[in-house]
Amino acid sequence: MVDPLRDPDDPELLDPYQSRSLAILVEGARLASGAVRYGKVGKVGSAAVVINRENPLPSGNFGCALDGSSVEVASTLLQLEHTFAAVGRAEAVVYASPTTVDEIEGIADDSGWYAVEELLTVVHRGPASVAEGVRPAVDADVAGIVELLSDELVGNRERLGRWLGHRLDDPRCSTLVMDDGDRIGGFVSGFAERGVGLVEQCVVRPARRRRGVGRSLVVSAVATLRSSGAMLVASQVDEGPGERFAEACGFVAAYPVTAYVRRVDELLD
Repeated sequence: MVDPLRDPDDPELLDPYQSRSLAILVEGARLASGAVRYGKVGKVGSAAVVINRENPLPSGNFGCALDGSSVEVASTLLQLEHTFAAVGRAEAVVYASPTTVDEIEGIADDSGWYAVEELLTVVHRGPASVAEGVRPAVDADVAGIVELLSDELVGNRERLGRWLGHRLDDPRCSTLVMDDGDRIGGFVSGFAERGVGLVEQCVVRPARRRRGVGRSLVVSAVATLRSSGAMLVASQVDEGPGERFAEACGFVAAYPVTAYVRRVDELLD
């Protein structure tokens, strides 16, 4: 029997109506999370945008939900280039999901934007509990988390540490860690607002990978988000290995997301 909530062209994903409704909720939470603590959420043309100078990660500076005519979307992409250049970003980032017009691929290509990453939004199903050895992060853990993130991100350590401190102070955010002797073996970050929870980032020390640390952290994050009021817990993962890891943690596929990037370095001069 065909599942009425699934896309008949791709039974692994939600149907277009369900996926658009879900994407609206998830993107609203992602925008709010990106704005912690001094960022702003607003509109640029037909896009919803978050700008956060304090956040050195792409999660604090991106656009989404580009809707409208081809002309309106093309104009919005141009405006986004100048918006991100004005705040000192080296590139502009847009995430295209079911809230974005279907023609975005052609419009973006004509405007000099490039699809750089294929992602999948996943939703957690089933039970979850905090795993043994996983604990909430405290201020003293910030340096260890910065160390782990610095392996993934080339950036300003001081600014990264300050941003992490902001998240520890925000009740909507949750950061969990697992110790590895006298250092942190891995961490996971989450965010919950208005009943929507996000598992945003999970990084495990290379020597501790493939030992269940990542799964313990992610499942613990789901449980923590639910205990803080999230009725829906979602995440975004890379297609392929990321998707398989998400499935092992109890997530199911919902809808695809494409990341588009436009270098704006030349606009900074």
